[in-house]
Amino acid sequence: MPDASQSPKIVLGSKSPRRYQLLTDSGFDVEVRTQDDEEDFDINMPANEVAEMLAVRKADALKDTLKLNEILITADSVVILGGKIYNKPTDYDEAVEILTALAGKQHTVITGVCITSVTGMESFSVYTLVTFDHMTSEEIDYYITNYKPYDKAGAYGIQDWIGLCKVKEINGSYSNIMGLPMRELYQALIKFGVTI
Repeated sequence: MPDASQSPKIVLGSKSPRRYQLLTDSGFDVEVRTQDDEEDFDINMPANEVAEMLAVRKADALKDTLKLNEILITADSVVILGGKIYNKPTDYDEAVEILTALAGKQHTVITGVCITSVTGMESFSVYTLVTFDHMTSEEIDYYITNYKPYDKAGAYGIQDWIGLCKVKEINGSYSNIMGLPMRELYQALIKFGVTI
């Protein structure tokens, strides 16, 4: 492996504390650099293409800030059930609606990732299937009231109570549900010359 001192600097284009934690827990020294960007999308776009498109859009907004020895990571995650995207809930009632829809069913979490340097860009998507147990209205109320999942796609965090007590099965990457598919991202970063 190349000398780690020559490894490009990792720049995370996200305010997500979970993405930052995943990268630092994986041994990377990370700088956070963000720019407000709209997360809207064409409702006619296939749901499975949205996350990667948004990740690339976030990269486009920040790529002009990159220096020669920097690698930018941007990402977006979506929760899909029955072809419908369940975004971050805007309030309590919407969180109830989302979790009621997901309860007792299998949904798909797709994280789109974009890796950008001054010389190139690569993007990809990773899919994870998550199956929830049935949830009572009391359990849904308990979760929303205590964990306030308003900043999370699909109105839940896999690392908290729902992930511990109400996930029946996961097929695919666990870290992908948190916001970054670290195995696939690590393999891609190596191609960009990054070492830990």
